[in-house]
Amino acid sequence: MKVMYLAIAVLALASSLASAYDPSPLQDFCVAVNGTKDGVFVNGKFCKDPKLVKAEDFFRHVEAGNTSNPLGAQVTPVFVDQLAGLNTLGISLARIDFAAKGLNPPHTHPRGTEILFVVEGSLYVGFVSSNQDGNRLFTKVLNKGDVFVFPIGLIHFQLNVGYGNAVAIAGLSSQNAGTITIADALFDANPPISSQLLSKAFQVDKKVIDYLQKQSWYGNN
Repeated sequence: MKVMYLAIAVLALASSLASAYDPSPLQDFCVAVNGTKDGVFVNGKFCKDPKLVKAEDFFRHVEAGNTSNPLGAQVTPVFVDQLAGLNTLGISLARIDFAAKGLNPPHTHPRGTEILFVVEGSLYVGFVSSNQDGNRLFTKVLNKGDVFVFPIGLIHFQLNVGYGNAVAIAGLSSQNAGTITIADALFDANPPISSQLLSKAFQVDKKVIDYLQKQSWYGNN
């Protein structure tokens, strides 16, 4: 009997963990709207009245990103905030444009796994496993037509190692996977994280942290 109760408890836990991410929709669509009148609140958004939904709610044209910035790369997201028809569907994507030597710096997506497809150019990509797995670094040089996966929540990056521009498309397993750029989060937090704390965490002189916190951190997401 105890074994049966334990099994039921494990299944219940698994079920609750599964629903911690974007839920499986129980309707054809739930186009997001900002208004609350006659709306139903689902996963952070209100649903538009289905009778008012149109094809444009599921359409968006994505232009090339402007790579004239300190990182030489630009991420153009197509999340639920940019494409309302994605609401409750559990997917999204982003276009990433790279100038020569452009970098999409180390970052994480706390709510989604990413799969990257290289449209043009050559990219050096990688991710770092968690402390539990020894912080192992997995890297690969990708060329046109190659695909690479970055598991949910792990720090990852992409660097253009070709001689020309590069373009990639990232698919994500969430309508809003979120992005945390590591350097921005640590050195450009608002209000600032204690420089004494960061100095001890990184085991460097406090002057190094003070210098980093004074820099203008560019977020390309």
